[in-house]
Amino acid sequence: MAPCYATQAIVNTATTGNPEEIRLSSERAATTDPASQPIPTASTTETTTATHRPLWRNREFILLDAGQAVSDIGTQVSHLAFPLLVLALTRSPAQAGLVGTLRAAPYFLLALPAGALVDRWNRRTVMIVCDSGRALCLGAIAAAVAFHALSLPLIYAVALGEGMLGVIYGLASIACLPRLVPKRQLPQAYAWGAAEEGAMSLIGPPLGGALYALGRGLPFLTDAISYVASVASLFFIHTPLQGERAAPREPMTREIRAGLAWLWRQPTIRMLAILSGLINVVAPEANALLIIVLAQQQHASSSVIGLIFAGMGVGYIVGSLLVAIIRRYVPFRVVMVVSCWLYVACWGSYIFGVSNLVTLAVVSALFAVTDPIYDITQFSYRMTLIPDELQGRVNSVYRMIARATPPLGLALTGLLLQHFGGLSTIALLGLFPLAMALLATTSRAIRAAPDHQRP
Repeated sequence: MAPCYATQAIVNTATTGNPEEIRLSSERAATTDPASQPIPTASTTETTTATHRPLWRNREFILLDAGQAVSDIGTQVSHLAFPLLVLALTRSPAQAGLVGTLRAAPYFLLALPAGALVDRWNRRTVMIVCDSGRALCLGAIAAAVAFHALSLPLIYAVALGEGMLGVIYGLASIACLPRLVPKRQLPQAYAWGAAEEGAMSLIGPPLGGALYALGRGLPFLTDAISYVASVASLFFIHTPLQGERAAPREPMTREIRAGLAWLWRQPTIRMLAILSGLINVVAPEANALLIIVLAQQQHASSSVIGLIFAGMGVGYIVGSLLVAIIRRYVPFRVVMVVSCWLYVACWGSYIFGVSNLVTLAVVSALFAVTDPIYDITQFSYRMTLIPDELQGRVNSVYRMIARATPPLGLALTGLLLQHFGGLSTIALLGLFPLAMALLATTSRAIRAAPDHQRP
C-alpha cells in the first residue's frame, strides 16, 4: 500500500458544512498562530501554478512525477529482492521480517523531528540529499555482492539507513505537492501518482525477479541508479517548494507541538490515522512477505513471484482509475467503511492461496484494487486542509501514527510464518483489518465527516 498510506480531516466549523465558515477560518489562519486555529486549510497558501492548467501541461509537476516514477521502478525491484536475498542467505522468514522491520521502523522514530525540519529546511535540497544517500545505500549492497563481502549486518545497516532517509524524503515530497498543483487538482494528482505507481508495479517486480535470477546484486544496482535519476529531475524544478519562511523563532519542540495540536483537534484525521495504522500492520510490507513465503512454499521461482506482484500492479491501476468515478457518486464516509470491509474480505481470502498459486495471485490482485480506493480518498481528503506552513509537521504526526505499525506487522508475520505456518498467520493477523472495519463502521467522526471534495 503504499506504501503505502494517509488521511484527512475536518475542522470544528466544517462539521456544519458551511463553506463560508471554512473560508473565514482559512483567512484567520493566515494571520494568527496556526496551532491555535481549529480550521486551517491548504487554501491559505496559493500554489504557484496556473489554476486552470491541466496536470499533463504542468511542467514542474511532471518533472517531480517523472523522477519519482523512475525511482518507483527501482523501489519495486529492490522491494522484491530484499526478502529474496535474506531468505537465500538464512532460509529464515523471521530474518526477512526483521530486515523489513528495520526499513519501516524509522517512520515511528523520526517522523516528528523530520516533519519539523522539513517545514524549516529547503524541501528541494532535502529531497536531493535523501535520494543521493539512498543511492549510496543500495549501491553498497550491489558492491558487497560483487566483491563477495555481503553480510547480514550490512543488509541490516542499509535497510535502516534507507528507511531513515525515506522518511525525510517522503515528508518533503508530500509537503511540496500543494506548491506545484492547485488545491482542486490534488485528488487528481494523487490518483495520477497512484495509477503510475501501479504501472511501475507491472514493470518493477518482474524486472526484479529477472535481475535477481541473473545476479543477486543487480536489483540493488538498478534501484541505486533510479535514485540518481530522481535527483537529476529535482535540479530542473524551478518553482519554490515551500512558502516564504521567517527564521525559526520557536524551539523545535514547540513547533512539533503545533503540528500535534492541529491534528488532535481534527476528529476525522485522528480516526483515519488510527484506521491506517491498523491496516498497515498487514499491508503492504507484511502482505508482501506473506505472498513471497507462500509462493516459495509452492516452489515458485523468483520470476513467477515477480509476475504475482505485477498482477498486483494491475489491480492497483484498476483501483486508482476507479477512485475518480467512485468519489463522484459515493460519499466519503461510505467509501471509507466499504473499503475497510473489502480489506477484511481480501485478507481472509488468502487462506485459499496457501496451497494454490493461482488463487494466491488472484487474491493479491484484488487486495491491490482495494488499496488505492482507501488510500487516495483519505490522502486527498487531508491534503486539501493542511496549510503549507504545517504540511511537514502535521503529516509527520499522521505518519507516526499510521506508520508505527508496519515494523510490528513484519516481525509478527515473519515469526508466525516460521513457527506456525500460513493459515495461522492469516487468521491471527486478520484481527487487525477486522478491528479497522468495525472501528470505521461505528466511528462518529467518519459518519459525520463533511464531503467537501465531491462536486
